Amino acid sequence: MVHAIVLTAVGAPLELSEIDLPEPGPGQVRVRLAAAGVCHSDLSLGNGTLRQPVPAVLGHEGAGTVTAVGPDVTHVHPGDQVLLNWNPSCGACHPCTLGEPYLCARSSEGAATPYATLRDGTPLYAGLGTAAFAEETVVGARAVLPLPPGVPLTTAALLGCAVLTANGAVNNAARLRRGESAAVYGLGGVGLAVVQAARIAGADPIIAVDVSPQKEELARAQGATHFLLADEGTPKEIHAITGHGADHAFECVGRSSTIRAAWSSTRRGGHTTVLGIGRRDDQVTFSALELFHQARTLTASMYGNSAPDRDLPALAEQVRTGLLDLDALVTDRVGLDGVPAAFDRMLAGRGGRTLVVFD
Repeated sequence: MVHAIVLTAVGAPLELSEIDLPEPGPGQVRVRLAAAGVCHSDLSLGNGTLRQPVPAVLGHEGAGTVTAVGPDVTHVHPGDQVLLNWNPSCGACHPCTLGEPYLCARSSEGAATPYATLRDGTPLYAGLGTAAFAEETVVGARAVLPLPPGVPLTTAALLGCAVLTANGAVNNAARLRRGESAAVYGLGGVGLAVVQAARIAGADPIIAVDVSPQKEELARAQGATHFLLADEGTPKEIHAITGHGADHAFECVGRSSTIRAAWSSTRRGGHTTVLGIGRRDDQVTFSALELFHQARTLTASMYGNSAPDRDLPALAEQVRTGLLDLDALVTDRVGLDGVPAAFDRMLAGRGGRTLVVFD
């Protein structure tokens, strides 16, 4: 018997339930969770912005300890500390062979098949193939990464989504260079991690933007040099601060209005990177003339364009040296029953990352 947070139907309230979790089969790993971060993508799965079979256990940003492995699993063993990887790459499809594992065509296969059952026998799906809002989970072997030594197991969970996404957006997608300016729209867990990644990369100035004045202290703690309350005049303020517009603007919300604002905040020839996941019906429009005249680059960043096998050790080294402060991204620590309230805080725009901590 395992306790888990279950989404019974799209848009329904989350429920703390007991589930039956099988032992790992061929190519599978069972993990006892130490911690799981509450990400906006979980909210998007719950409200239908992203498609998710139900009933399901959400949660995809997690770390824990291997308790059992199935046949043919050799890269991890019981007792190993691991990070969950919600976007595992197969290494063989077309994007993988091009060096783009974050676009793997087979990464979501684990989410399409039930992985457990409710106590009444109802098949249960794993949100994004990981189901981290539970005491334990069973995932495909490709969905676990051995955790490098020196990273606290609890806060290591943040590496699995927010930090890999943010670091990759700054360094892989935008390729921000030391001394370039950065504007960051949206200061949730990912946005705050982008601010910190931009600071580590040497950006100056770093202009943080949010609708909530309460985010200013959090943003400055991560390295923001300026804080602006978002309104129609924000792009002009960013142009005034930088003298020409931001070299890089990062949109961490997933709305057409903030994508347009980030775009307008970027200098001619600059780079606008979209991390936020928006709705299918939320259209962003540009005129043909402005695309030509501004000569800006607009790009999306999927999982930070990351290759976790490459990027995780580098991030772990930043944690060990104190350059990357994972604890600073966490504003709330809760038990499993605190996930619904974490969703409420996210909807209200309060706080940074909420971390579910298991005993």
